[in-house]
Amino acid sequence: MTPEQFAAETAVSRETLDRLKLYADRLERWNKAINLVAKSTLPDLWRRHFLDSAQLFEHLPEKPAGRQRVLVDFGSGAGFPGLVLAIMGAGDVHLIESDQRKAAFLREVSRETGAETHIHSQRIEAVKPFCADVVTARALAPLADLLAYAEPFMGPHAVCLFLKGKSAEEELTAAAQEWKMEVKRRPSRSDPSALLLEIQGPRRAS
Repeated sequence: MTPEQFAAETAVSRETLDRLKLYADRLERWNKAINLVAKSTLPDLWRRHFLDSAQLFEHLPEKPAGRQRVLVDFGSGAGFPGLVLAIMGAGDVHLIESDQRKAAFLREVSRETGAETHIHSQRIEAVKPFCADVVTARALAPLADLLAYAEPFMGPHAVCLFLKGKSAEEELTAAAQEWKMEVKRRPSRSDPSALLLEIQGPRRAS
């Protein structure tokens, strides 16, 4: 997938595409020194990473009245999906990444692209909880663990958007032993074997 094909698929503006191109350029440069993404995925960067992340944008909850939407992204790594969503205009985006070098990369790209982000360079459990409208994560942990991480951050109408691979159904079955939740399964636009899980109202089973 080329950047232009990505733009056609996602309907981003020319300005947003230019900012994402800058992000992609910095990613390829930094990846030579630190392992941000698997080197084998670089030839298909725009589908494997950028489209995979951008597909969440249309499923974000509506912007609350009188304030920005607050998004928290767990285990941001190279910025997928959180930094992509920030560049697309998701709102007030918090990126949590404990690896100091990856956090430095996120700060650099945020600065250069003008993305509205807050970088928390610590473990999720160490971040003081705040009220978020949406929680995102990609390839970080089993679903039951993600829900436990998300619980302290979720506002009254918050939604979780988690990108999951072939194990999605198994993880849902396992999580259902501990959690009650409303789940929408959406086919991935970047990987036919993957799912986007949209989860509302997760609460611990009594």
